[in-house]
Amino acid sequence: MEVIYEDNHLIAVSKTCSEIVQGDKTGDKPLSEIVGQWLKEKYNKPGNVFVGVTHRLDRPVSGLVLFAKTSKALTRLNEMFRTVEIEKTYWAIVKEKPKEAEAELVHYIVRNEKQNKSFAYDTEKPNSKKAILCTALADPLCAFIQALNQQISTKRRVL
Repeated sequence: MEVIYEDNHLIAVSKTCSEIVQGDKTGDKPLSEIVGQWLKEKYNKPGNVFVGVTHRLDRPVSGLVLFAKTSKALTRLNEMFRTVEIEKTYWAIVKEKPKEAEAELVHYIVRNEKQNKSFAYDTEKPNSKKAILCTALADPLCAFIQALNQQISTKRRVL
């Protein structure tokens, strides 16, 4: 587990593409438990350690995940996500360049509990949730430089 940032209220960790953020039917150990164990060992805490899940990333996705270290921080972070004070940015590497530089994708998501998977449809289905994704191409060089700068500044803070 790679800790990117930590203070008294929250911890940000890098999630790999095979990890789950919180427990599910698979029984796989979630990142929330791994973070809790890490905090318990780092600070020599007896008993349980509070780790609040503020948001999730799907199993096949890698990225930064914020966890709250206190219930007060969890409440505040949840509110910040709800009111979009915290912006989430997703970067994707694609095989072929999209035809349009910007697009809005609209799909209808249906959850299959038995398979523990969700499926996207172009038309509305019973029990579906509408999902809208706005996309824009990034200049590859600018995106690389931005990611590199973020990595350098992050490493500096951790040291």
